[in-house]
Amino acid sequence: MEELSITNQPDTNISLEQGIAIRRTFAIISHPDAGKTTLTEKLLLYGNAIDLAGNVRAKRNQRGATSDWMAMERERGISISSTILQFPYRGYVINLLDTPGHQDFSEDTYRTLSAVDSAVMVLDAAKGIEPQTRKLFDVCRKRGIPIFTFINKMDRPARPPLELLDEIESILGMEPVPVNWPIGDGDRFRGVYDRHAKGIYLYERTMRNEKMSPEEFISLDNLHDRKLFNEMEYKEIEDDIHLLDGLGINFDPAHLHTMKQTPVFFGSAFTNFGVRLFLDSFIEYAPPPQPYASEKGSVLPSHPDFSGYVFKIQANMNPKHRDSVAFVRVCSGRFERGLNAVHAQSGNNIRLMRPYKLFANEREIVDEAYPGDVVGIPNNGSLGIGDTLYVGDPVRFAAMPHFPPEHFALLKNSDLSKQKQFSKGLQQLEKEGSVQVFYNANAFKREPILAVVGQLQFDVVQARLEIEYNVQTVLERLPHTLARRVEGTDKAFASLPPQAEVLLAWDSENRKVALFTSAFFPKYYGEKYPELTFKEMG
Repeated sequence: MEELSITNQPDTNISLEQGIAIRRTFAIISHPDAGKTTLTEKLLLYGNAIDLAGNVRAKRNQRGATSDWMAMERERGISISSTILQFPYRGYVINLLDTPGHQDFSEDTYRTLSAVDSAVMVLDAAKGIEPQTRKLFDVCRKRGIPIFTFINKMDRPARPPLELLDEIESILGMEPVPVNWPIGDGDRFRGVYDRHAKGIYLYERTMRNEKMSPEEFISLDNLHDRKLFNEMEYKEIEDDIHLLDGLGINFDPAHLHTMKQTPVFFGSAFTNFGVRLFLDSFIEYAPPPQPYASEKGSVLPSHPDFSGYVFKIQANMNPKHRDSVAFVRVCSGRFERGLNAVHAQSGNNIRLMRPYKLFANEREIVDEAYPGDVVGIPNNGSLGIGDTLYVGDPVRFAAMPHFPPEHFALLKNSDLSKQKQFSKGLQQLEKEGSVQVFYNANAFKREPILAVVGQLQFDVVQARLEIEYNVQTVLERLPHTLARRVEGTDKAFASLPPQAEVLLAWDSENRKVALFTSAFFPKYYGEKYPELTFKEMG
């Protein structure tokens, strides 16, 4: 079979319009363990961004996945923080925003989805659509993000392909259009039928699946003569092809962009089967950078003045320097190093002298970037999530959506001599959006209450305080399950009696908050104390 070799150098001497046309910015969404990080790694392999693909659940003698750089990620074999991975592929510039795959890190995933133009939904071929997949799909639908579907793990026993397609249509409400079709599953999975090329791609495994799989294309006209399949297998392939042709389902890129259709690809990220075919179709059909909604209307990427949107803050990517980086999605115009931009929230000018091009935790100074690209800006604390940077006419992008916390815990510093580090670390983590911090309004001692969307985020906070600030902490879980903003006078707020089912608190900006143990109590207390209003957070 033929060894793959791909040339990946885009032309850098281009106009703004050309720079926009060749960019594809997307995220991969999935339920935990569907293979999101494995597919990410293999896309980097086919983009020649790495030499060998790492195994996600790394043993001592195996490589760790490139996109998982935090110590806890490597230890647990999961993605916790979003990372940005840019690589060239066949004249295009691919910006892959690798999102947390674990269900407890949905808040960071939601923010990342605000910075992409399309998404790839990874499904486990044996499990189909799972709860987290559905949750993330709903976020994509609200934002109108086109979705490609990669049905993964065909190298293991799988559900019938038609059953998986029916599930996509019935649960997600999109017409699934198979671009290719699997030839067998489990140990019998040998390749895929390409509907457009009208032939079959057969694959071979490589040592530890670390290199691109050799592949061979055989047209339907020559398939029978090659005698690569027995008669029963050949008839099964023939029946599947007739079935596909009889369904009359054809892919329309316009329907992809309006979320009426999702192109479906079958493959195995682990063995590299079908990865190249997917990537080739993706760069052809995925939308280039799209307009961004602002307070004055949509901002076109072709607008000549630079504008950018902060969708993530990450501190201590380099623990030696205690740095903080703001991840900025370029929304319009050409970004150039040394640009003097206006921070819309404060009105201050910021000289962007050291912008980074990011690849996981690695970085290099970048001289220019185009809409769709993500640049890292050194942050001294002035930039926050959802902030806007611009040049020229004022612009301010729509506010970043927030999601109400569902888990709460009291965090105690084990060593009072390190209170300064404890406070500084907690302040930084809240600035990043990793956690919200409240303080009990009736407590004698000012101890922080952590509020998070997913409970595993508690572990991340404790681990990062220990690793980055050398602070040991103790966590005490609270029984409360929801928080409400409280509107009303301080006197009325203080008149609420302290009860087990309600905890009165202040947030870091001295706004009134009430924590409840069930959804019954906000309504109950709202009726009992009409001078107070309890509003959902978000």
